[in-house]
Amino acid sequence: MNRFKPINQCDLPAAFYIKYYLKLLVSDFPEMDSVSGGRYPNPVQPGLTRVGWIGTGIMGSAMASRLLSAGYSLTVFSRTPSKTLTLLSAGATAASSAEAVAASSDVVFTMLSTPSSVRSVILSSLLPSSLPNLVLVDSTTSSPSLAAEISSAAVARSVFSVDAPVSGGDYGARDGTLAVFAGGDPSVVSWLSPSSTSSAGPPTWAPLAPGRARRLRTRSPSAGAF
Repeated sequence: MNRFKPINQCDLPAAFYIKYYLKLLVSDFPEMDSVSGGRYPNPVQPGLTRVGWIGTGIMGSAMASRLLSAGYSLTVFSRTPSKTLTLLSAGATAASSAEAVAASSDVVFTMLSTPSSVRSVILSSLLPSSLPNLVLVDSTTSSPSLAAEISSAAVARSVFSVDAPVSGGDYGARDGTLAVFAGGDPSVVSWLSPSSTSSAGPPTWAPLAPGRARRLRTRSPSAGAF
């Protein structure tokens, strides 16, 4: 049973609203094959799935705190260690580097400040040290071309990559009402999708670069409201 619809069949905006950024999704995908022949990590589950978070600015810290509230084990890294203190006091574990996050996680989320930071952290540090079957979710506001570059580098490492820019600002991050533009392999997006407690219908998905393109279009004067 698919819980998503292709863009050309979907009557919803190219976004889905989330109560939690990551939620349990088990029943329909007990054992999913990757396009490269490997396996996903075990089904996403609080207390079992090891989640890594890189980038703990205003948005990243708020989004990561919701994962902690949902019961996920969280390892965090920031180039400014003081920005992780709130998360650490809430139960997160500190990592000394992006490489250390990759080594101790099943899923790694990144919310970085600039495209150059994405290139430095993901392409130069995280991916080269990643083990096969890691799931990488990048929510940084960057560009379709960089998202495609990350996807290619991830495939070379047998890593699953999801392009997931967000819209909604720090209020949406704190309240769990962000709009997420999920791009990439639809089966990976489904594996990461929120459960039916989400306030929207099936998530709209796109190939990797269009996920970014649609997010960018919502920032233009002609973009419709969610």
